[in-house]
Amino acid sequence: MRRKRRKKSRGSSIRGWEVAFPSLIQNDAASCIAIAERMIALGTHAGTVHILDFLGNQVKEFSAHTAVVNDLSFDVEGEYIGSCSDDGSVVINSLFTDEKMRFEYHRPMKAISLDPDYARKTYRRFVAGGLAGHLYFNSKKWLGYRDQVLHSGEGPIHAVKWRASLIAWANDAGVKVYDVANDQRITFIERPRGSPRPEILLPHLVWQDDSLLVIGWGTSVKIASIRTNQNKGANGTYRHVPVSSMNQVDIVASFQTSYYISGIAPFGDSLVVLAYIHGEEDGEKEFSSTIPSRQGNAQRPEVRIVKWSNDELATDALPVHGFEHYKAKDYSLAHAPFSGSSYAGGQWAAGDEPLYYIVSPKDVVIAKPRDAEDHIAWLLQHGWHEKALAAVEAGQGRSELLDEVLFIYFHFNLLRGNMLKLHPCVPNYCVDLLQLGKDGFSILRISASSLVLVPYMPTENPRLRDTAYEVALVALATNPSFHKDLLSTVKTWPPVIYSALPVISAIEPQLNTSSMTDELKEALAELYVINGQYEKAFSLKTDLMKPDVFDFIEKHNLHDALHEKVVQLMLLDCKRAVPLLIQNKDLIAPSEVVAQLLDVSNKCDSRYFLHLYLHSLFEVNPHAGKDFHDMQVELYADYDPKMLLPFLRSSQHYTLEKAYDICIRKDLLREQVFILGRMGNSKQALAVIINKLGDIEEAVEFVNMQHDDELWEELIKQCLHKPEMVGVLLEHTVGNLDPLYIVNMVPNGLEIPRLRDRLVKIVTDYRTETSLRHGCNDILKADIVNLLVKYYKEARRAICLTNEEDDARSKRDGNRASQAIEKTSSVRTMEVKSKTRGGARCCMCFDSFSIQNVSVIVFYCCHAYHMDCLMDSMHTVTGKRDAGATYREPFSEYEFDNGVEDEDTQSGAPRMRCILCTTAAS
Repeated sequence: MRRKRRKKSRGSSIRGWEVAFPSLIQNDAASCIAIAERMIALGTHAGTVHILDFLGNQVKEFSAHTAVVNDLSFDVEGEYIGSCSDDGSVVINSLFTDEKMRFEYHRPMKAISLDPDYARKTYRRFVAGGLAGHLYFNSKKWLGYRDQVLHSGEGPIHAVKWRASLIAWANDAGVKVYDVANDQRITFIERPRGSPRPEILLPHLVWQDDSLLVIGWGTSVKIASIRTNQNKGANGTYRHVPVSSMNQVDIVASFQTSYYISGIAPFGDSLVVLAYIHGEEDGEKEFSSTIPSRQGNAQRPEVRIVKWSNDELATDALPVHGFEHYKAKDYSLAHAPFSGSSYAGGQWAAGDEPLYYIVSPKDVVIAKPRDAEDHIAWLLQHGWHEKALAAVEAGQGRSELLDEVLFIYFHFNLLRGNMLKLHPCVPNYCVDLLQLGKDGFSILRISASSLVLVPYMPTENPRLRDTAYEVALVALATNPSFHKDLLSTVKTWPPVIYSALPVISAIEPQLNTSSMTDELKEALAELYVINGQYEKAFSLKTDLMKPDVFDFIEKHNLHDALHEKVVQLMLLDCKRAVPLLIQNKDLIAPSEVVAQLLDVSNKCDSRYFLHLYLHSLFEVNPHAGKDFHDMQVELYADYDPKMLLPFLRSSQHYTLEKAYDICIRKDLLREQVFILGRMGNSKQALAVIINKLGDIEEAVEFVNMQHDDELWEELIKQCLHKPEMVGVLLEHTVGNLDPLYIVNMVPNGLEIPRLRDRLVKIVTDYRTETSLRHGCNDILKADIVNLLVKYYKEARRAICLTNEEDDARSKRDGNRASQAIEKTSSVRTMEVKSKTRGGARCCMCFDSFSIQNVSVIVFYCCHAYHMDCLMDSMHTVTGKRDAGATYREPFSEYEFDNGVEDEDTQSGAPRMRCILCTTAAS
């Protein structure tokens, strides 16, 4: 076995060796290959089947056929090898006994696949097919072997693969899958359109597992997922299941390639594809060409690692002799059985890496995944030192490789002056070089390019003298090529290990010179922050348009520094700058903001920023920017016309004539109407609504708001020559204007659209309005009566004004007055602990109520009595009523409930009422 250099390689996922078989194919040519768990079978054009170990040593040889061997197949145990040939025969040889079976089909046989359990079971099944177009299913019966034709009539059988209970085969029509357990064909996958004829470019089938079938045909790759519904019996055979529970097939991935597929195999969660590259002349043709390549013009075949989404991971060109003369069907690809579970996270478990065998007529190339050390060596060989160093840091390969790779990487760049390419992991190696001793200057004397090592100087354990760090920073600041390193170093180094003043002093002379870069300016701003010079840092950050400048202002309370930086802040982020300026309008006046924005050279942006600022200022305080309201009218007209009308309605500080001219210039009609109305020119405003807006409803609303009868007449006059407007005007006159007045003014002969319907609507609306008015009047009258009755009842009620001593005396005496008061539920009692106001007199005895400790009864009719006077008068009136009962009706007032519940009326108890009002009523 000898390793050969690849001509082209991308990605380095596969490494390959050429296996030389001088005694086997020196005078013959390889045609096909099959891989078992412990051995390899190689078929040749002479009809011989060679059995080899994985090192290429021949174990056995079978002269099985007289013509080229087209296909080989092992069983799972690797005990039997089946072959088929153009001589029309199928031969199955035992590898460990002398058992041999030969089946003649008299037509060239192109594909064969043994039952995976061929060695375990007695019925020794296999499937085979060829140019006859029949797919034979052969099994051993009681009376010998018998062939069953599973399928025919769709052209030759080009490939067949058997996995578990599923058989997949390809013919001219496409790929079919047969379920042996259910004795049913379960799917058909159509041949890709435009693919070359199968006899020119063979289809390739491979089972990735028991349910995934990978199909490579022409330039198309499809992956079919088969969901099985099979049950195994106790003896390991498959039980028949109903047709309703047959397998289901889904195409889980499909893509097109830019090359012809000469072989395909699984690679973990990706695919290995043997790519046949078109010649330069053939590259101009479509893939649908029936001839994949002209003889003598083919390119070197490639092994490509691709994902199911056709994303290419790696490409390796193969060391094949005579590739210029080979066609796509001269190559084949096979892989050794492997466990997919050993592949995780893009890596194979140790010892479980799969092997891939690529066969050409004169070569057999073995390919396997590269290990970590192969990958690192390949990266170093191609000069990708940074990637090699990153791979070692990630833990790939032996730990001893780190020092070796670091040595190669560091010295390669240092000796060639390419220190700018140093990887961040260099400090792990070169920290010894940076032990600068006490003065800390030796690092600067290595070379000019070695300044890149400055950011990797140790800042603790050990910590150098302050001057070492200051000298290093000054050196970076004075070399424009290292300004980026200076910035990153200032940001990462702790401020306590050096003084910022020497570095600031070295940078400040470079301001406003050609050597001042943005990185150097930002580094100076960081140094100002370290030194506590926040206003200078703010000025530089604003000039650099740093987005964090707003947070910087709030953090360090730099609102006083907003002067002269208005434009930069607005350009940086106007949405944050406007609220900031308005919030600090006491520090920076609106006039100053406006002046700075007007002085900007880019007038377009400045006017927009001015609009945003004045609009927000007006929302916060409508009077704060009153001096600029004339300007604001024009800004609204330019940038936000929808907000102009609300502004015109809210503001009182703009010139009407200027605003009107702007609205005319911008053709803002509703704004013109409003301004004309405010100017008192209502007729002209009405003319704009009718003649330009053509909105009669808005015209009616405008006239209603003006409360001017002459304006109604003007509206009617302007609408008389527009029939449609007259009709709309009639619809809106109910409640505003007499429709007859409009009808009488309409000229004779004027045709008004839908006049009858509109008149009917007017009459209907008028009747509805009249009915509503009558109903409202009735409701109003009923409410008046109810409220009057309620008021009358409330006016007849009384309040007893007494004190605590009167209550105690009334309880001790038990006189009739107290009994009557207790029975009268319509009297409200209030405890009065102070003297009553003087000046009021009893309506019976005319004594003043200013005497203390006297109970008083007050009615809502404004009459007041001493309680004793009122009770005596009530008994006197009651006695007279009883004496004259034979000729007078009882006083009706005794039956009123005086505003209380009907329960008292039904009880028959005497009522408390005003004597004067009762006498007057009687």
